[in-house]
Amino acid sequence: MAVYKRAYRGYAGALTPAWSRFLVLYRFARSSQSRSKIQTVFFVLCFFFPLLCLLGIYANYHLSAFAFLGRRAGPFLNIDGSFFLVYLSVQSGLSFILTAFVGPGLVSPDLANGALTLYLCRPLSRTEYVLGKISVLVITLSWITWVPGLVLFFVQASLSGWQWMTDNIWLANAILWGSFIWILLLAMLALALSAWIKWRIAAGALLLATFFVGAGFAQAVNAVLRTKQGYLLDISRLVSIIWQDLLRQGGDQPLPVTEAWIAVLVLAGLCLLLLMRKVKAAEVIR
Repeated sequence: MAVYKRAYRGYAGALTPAWSRFLVLYRFARSSQSRSKIQTVFFVLCFFFPLLCLLGIYANYHLSAFAFLGRRAGPFLNIDGSFFLVYLSVQSGLSFILTAFVGPGLVSPDLANGALTLYLCRPLSRTEYVLGKISVLVITLSWITWVPGLVLFFVQASLSGWQWMTDNIWLANAILWGSFIWILLLAMLALALSAWIKWRIAAGALLLATFFVGAGFAQAVNAVLRTKQGYLLDISRLVSIIWQDLLRQGGDQPLPVTEAWIAVLVLAGLCLLLLMRKVKAAEVIR
């Protein structure tokens, strides 16, 4: 029997802190996503509208300094709740398309190839696995939603002065929470569909159908039953009601804001429950 020199030594370097181990999944998922040129180009294009808004805010205070027809011109943009409502509407549409690209491929490959056992046999719990996968969408979508939105808010505050910022600090809060509820809903829905439908293309198609078919079905329920409760099935309408309330743009809403919040949170909780049922180290097939 051959005798080999025992040269193996255990790893003596620094260990990853336990609280941030789920970010390892985010790092490797993002590295694989960055290899797709289509997703990279689309992600860059998502910053076009925030840049256009930034130029509009800048021009609002610099071009107005020129005199037209012998008098000083006033600002041509009102930076208020309606401005940021349009911003959230545009960026939410772009983030939805980006989620349809990224979301379906986060969990389904692990389930299809039996890789969950390899994940969970390491010092990584089911909760940390789900957090790692959700963080891919949460961090990615944050870069194109509330992060540029807060940049626009603070640029406007720097040009308008301290008084404008103190009077409109609620706008920053509305941008942050409005974006967060949309991101959370998209992330939960995309991961739940990715866990239960292992074919990536079908999961992406079902994500699109959940919003568009749901909106049509809601209109049908309202027309047949002569009610407005059908809007509880329209996810986009529910989030829009919440946004209008946060940005103080609400008028005659089809549903109370409280019902919209409850419906969105219930849907997110249901998606989380469906996701956790699939995230298992072993599965018994009968």
